[in-house]
Amino acid sequence: MATKSDGSASAAAEGGARKTNIEAYRDGLKLKTEEDFFACDRQYVCQNYAPVPVVISKGKGARVWDINGNEYYDFLAGVSSLSQGHCHPRVIAALCRQAERLTLTLRSFGNDVTGPACRFMAEMFGYDRVLLMNTGAEAGESALKIARKWAYEVKEIPPDSAKVILCNNNYWGRTITACSSSTTFDCYNNFGPFTPGFELIDYDDVGALEEALKDPNVAAFFVEPIQGEGGVNVPKPGYLKRAHELCKSKNVLLIVDEIQTGLCRTGRLLAADHDEVHPDILLLGKSLSAGVVPISAVMGRADVMDVLKPGTHGSTFGGNPLACAVAVEALTVLKDEKLADRAERLGAQFRDCLRRELYGKVPWIKEIRGRGLLNAVEVDSDAIDPNDVVMKLKENGILSKPTRGRVMRFIPPLVITDEEHRDATTRIIKSFLAVEEERKK
Repeated sequence: MATKSDGSASAAAEGGARKTNIEAYRDGLKLKTEEDFFACDRQYVCQNYAPVPVVISKGKGARVWDINGNEYYDFLAGVSSLSQGHCHPRVIAALCRQAERLTLTLRSFGNDVTGPACRFMAEMFGYDRVLLMNTGAEAGESALKIARKWAYEVKEIPPDSAKVILCNNNYWGRTITACSSSTTFDCYNNFGPFTPGFELIDYDDVGALEEALKDPNVAAFFVEPIQGEGGVNVPKPGYLKRAHELCKSKNVLLIVDEIQTGLCRTGRLLAADHDEVHPDILLLGKSLSAGVVPISAVMGRADVMDVLKPGTHGSTFGGNPLACAVAVEALTVLKDEKLADRAERLGAQFRDCLRRELYGKVPWIKEIRGRGLLNAVEVDSDAIDPNDVVMKLKENGILSKPTRGRVMRFIPPLVITDEEHRDATTRIIKSFLAVEEERKK
């Protein structure tokens, strides 16, 4: 069973502080059990997710607690949104300090936070301009707008003919344009008509990219350095480097989506750093705020980003002072706590341990793969129901969820301690072995 701990929400009544309205309203509904909350969700929450059956009430570091006080290691971490851990004290302190002073001005007015925050990010990642948005999907949409406008105004592609190349099995959001460039059935089924202007090629296939780039109307190649939602697909060494060289030779922008892979997750500040690639346009999100408030970023050279003029693009909340203050603190935590080094070391240990303990003992495991602390175990879904693994992990105090129905993801907060990581790895191995024992019965 998951471990009991007095770290539960009920044990942290915050010193008798006045209840928020949501706390008072929830208490008035007399929601006591997990089933009470499940029933509430079924009746009132749009059913576009199929969550693991748990009701989380508190999080700290690499751990979360449910309403019954059961403790779990969070091995999904908001799909890489919580690299600094749940409720990192420095980030929460920055949130509270800024929230008491100024939260929003719109960019219709200047403020004393947004500009310095953009300079901080530009210097940290080596770019001229930073466009701040709210979500990863917004960052992707913004990058596509920039690439198209650049193609017409700088590259001088004929009007309305710009093309963007993406890869099969990509994932960058669920907007209509993201659906239009997706090969995942659930993402595009019955959402047409679709946005035109995309060509899809196989991932990690330099030859396919070289062929697609023969079209003079290509504006950009939009790619993930590791396909996260697509199954934690790690390309061959040098793939991104060669892609960048080919793009430069054809005057095509390389857009690298680091929303899931960036910010120390793979053992480098950016996953593109493994191939020593500095993209023309960089996308960041998720852990840019340590999972505290929505913020995403699009970064690029001045000659690319400056195609956006007043009136051509915007966002009510994009670049708000609250999110900016949180983001600068979240980025500083990554650097101060050397989380890239931690991800590199613990990730290698994790893969080595799982391969040693599970290969040859669990025949339905097809592959253990990953980079840094972005890892996956692909299973044979014809031999085993992946949900059996999910529930066994939960029983042993590990929360995770598969992608593509067959790829178990293991993406813990990067602040997980060595002792916690060893304990969690033992529990994960135990879970896979237990499912195999039950399968053989």
